[in-house]
Amino acid sequence: MNTEIIYSNKTLYVKLNGDIDHHSAKYIREEIDRELYKYQPETVIMELSAVEFMDSSGLGLILGRYTKVNLLGGILKVANPNDRIEEILKMAGTDKLIPIEKGVKYI
Repeated sequence: MNTEIIYSNKTLYVKLNGDIDHHSAKYIREEIDRELYKYQPETVIMELSAVEFMDSSGLGLILGRYTKVNLLGGILKVANPNDRIEEILKMAGTDKLIPIEKGVKYI
């Protein structure tokens, strides 16, 4: 798993590459949270176009960041998940809380 994080114009862009599972979720969570508290962005965009696999740890990662971002007064968006990842998000009801944007290039 590779994570690229860029802060610009009050937005934290988080591009995830690879699999999000119980092995990688803790590392990703710590990395994102460190940047959340450092910058306290108005918007966080999680770019998922390069994520091939996600289990319940990935859902927990996304929902946990949603909670933290809301507590900081911001909003979280998920961008460009592939069809498989989007289906997982929708089956879990995540799309009811977190906007899913497709076809948008951020990073």
